[in-house]
Amino acid sequence: MSALSDQLVSFAILAYLVAMISHAVEYALGNARAQSAAPARELVGAGVGAAGGVTPETPVANGASAAERTARRARLAGLVAVAVTALGVLLHLGALVTRGIAADRMPWGNMYEFVLTVTWIGVAAWLVVLWKRPQLRRLGLFLSLVMVLLVATAELVLYTPIVPLVPALNSYWFVIHVSTIVFASGIFLLGAVPAVAFLMRSGYERGRRSFPYTLAKRLPAAAALERLTFVLHAFAFPIFTFAVIAGAIWAEAAWGRPWGWDPKETWSFISWVIYAGYLHARATPSVKRNVATWLAIVGFLTMLMNLFGVNIFFEGLHSYGGLD
Repeated sequence: MSALSDQLVSFAILAYLVAMISHAVEYALGNARAQSAAPARELVGAGVGAAGGVTPETPVANGASAAERTARRARLAGLVAVAVTALGVLLHLGALVTRGIAADRMPWGNMYEFVLTVTWIGVAAWLVVLWKRPQLRRLGLFLSLVMVLLVATAELVLYTPIVPLVPALNSYWFVIHVSTIVFASGIFLLGAVPAVAFLMRSGYERGRRSFPYTLAKRLPAAAALERLTFVLHAFAFPIFTFAVIAGAIWAEAAWGRPWGWDPKETWSFISWVIYAGYLHARATPSVKRNVATWLAIVGFLTMLMNLFGVNIFFEGLHSYGGLD
């Protein structure tokens, strides 16, 4: 089962890579369509009638036909990307299930397993969002890129053979606390993607022509991206709050104190404060939406610090990363 889990992870990475390439093709074809449509519009009225051998309808029809064909190809590439992403989600889930069966426990005992679970939550939630709001499909390019980077990092850098849980984790609080922190982290991961995309798109809509211009002009509208960012964070924050409280209760039962400013506890508190600040700023009319969104991005950076930095560079009661 362990070997099967490893193979399924590799196939999931390949699926996310193919999805990313398909989304990139959709972007490229979208740009080609926009460029081919402009000359067609310029030819309107340029004809001189049947005597001259040129009519207004011919170039416009040809241009429209070419643009329509390009649009169909772009749509097909986008649909292929979504289908392959769904396949990747199934392979990813299979890897987690087989890992859990092989370990005879929930697959959350070290950094490798934690990252695999968080990324699966993020991409599965993305499919739910896409089902509700299909007009946001082009955001999948960024989501699939994040999946490729994080899952590949887990497989190539963080991989840990299956070992029994350390004694401190043998508790029913392991399921309660870790499941909620994993779920909230996965939603925060997904929420960071439209947050970054919103900053790119809003800059484009304000007339900026910086490096991400080509990508930004093909993104969904800034208002839709900002709204999605808020909805995801508003959904995840109460779950994250419960996870922190459950961790304090577990710490009281395991170590005789609910809070001790352990490095992971400290960074969890920092993340909680920043995400609370984001939601407060988002609800304050005087705070600009791009300023509030930066807080959401900073919050996710603190989550990454808590996951990678604390486990790698700090020693504490939560040092269960599994890395040598």
